[in-house]
Amino acid sequence: MTAFHVVFFGFIIIAGFCNGKVENLVKPGGIAPYGVRGILDGAAIVYFSYIGYDTVSTMAEEIKNPSKTLPLGIVGSVLIVSALYCLMALSLCLLLPYNMIPEGASFSAVFELMGWKWASNVVGVGASLGIVASLLVAMLGQARYLCVIGRARLVPSWFAKVHPTTGTPLNATIVLGICQASIALFTELDIVMEMISIGTLLVFYLVSNALIFRRYVILSKNPPLHTLLFLFLLSSTSFAFSLSWQFKLHWWNLMLFAGLTFSATVIFQYFVPMIIMERQESWLVPFMPWPATISIFLNVFLMTTLKMVAYKRFGIWAGVITIFYVLYGVHSTYHAEEILEIVVVDNVNVNSSTQQQITKVDIQLV
Repeated sequence: MTAFHVVFFGFIIIAGFCNGKVENLVKPGGIAPYGVRGILDGAAIVYFSYIGYDTVSTMAEEIKNPSKTLPLGIVGSVLIVSALYCLMALSLCLLLPYNMIPEGASFSAVFELMGWKWASNVVGVGASLGIVASLLVAMLGQARYLCVIGRARLVPSWFAKVHPTTGTPLNATIVLGICQASIALFTELDIVMEMISIGTLLVFYLVSNALIFRRYVILSKNPPLHTLLFLFLLSSTSFAFSLSWQFKLHWWNLMLFAGLTFSATVIFQYFVPMIIMERQESWLVPFMPWPATISIFLNVFLMTTLKMVAYKRFGIWAGVITIFYVLYGVHSTYHAEEILEIVVVDNVNVNSSTQQQITKVDIQLV
């Protein structure tokens, strides 16, 4: 499947570069007809195509040396796909000026306008297979998420059971497949995309905050107050910058809040020490806290581009999940921990009794 998609992308890129015209890139309106604002507004939509790379991390139990191979796989796949995205977009703009490109099924429609009916059909088939592959990959990661949550007893442990032969979470995969099919059948695509977007951005935002807290408080043994104050200030300035951008305020507002974000990060990095962990068996994010800071800033910026109705739907869903966690997850996890403590104590007692019996035998033999 992957090899087919690479060939498919290569066909589009080669066709665009061989049959396109450079004039289409600058006419009409130049290379960036809508300016920097148009580029950033477009990025707020395009980022949806980059959702799913975190799915690779769910395969940690099924690969060798995950602490080193997973970061390489995630970063490498992002770079390769980003290059393919840029080349495909460039080839599309070479074939046709941006103001003439149809919004729906752009690549297929452009080839049809060129008179390449067969190429339009090939592109349509490839796009359909790409959607199927994306759904399968999404199910792959979500099933493993649910399996891990089942081990923690936050959901029924039935979801944590794996197939005895393949070692994959069979129950979780079947249930998620039914749920995804039902959502796809009865829910509009725009609603699903908005829910996925706000959920993913919130998770990325929380992970970035947790990464800074872990490196500067848990691992470096610093007082948590300074780090929490920095995270609050970082989120506040990022939110203020995003609102200034959305309401099209004067440019000095953008410069002010961007400068505050940059200055707060520099001050935090200088005054709050971080212990450099030299562990050969693991991989740590370099250049901290800048990668996490940029991630927080971008996630807040992208979340402000979503409509208010998306936040309302997400609030309802989050409320339902919270009620389930309070009524079931907390009690189930606590009960599982009690059972685990009893089992550990019993094992210790059994080991102690066995050791005492061995000692008595040794004494008698002596």
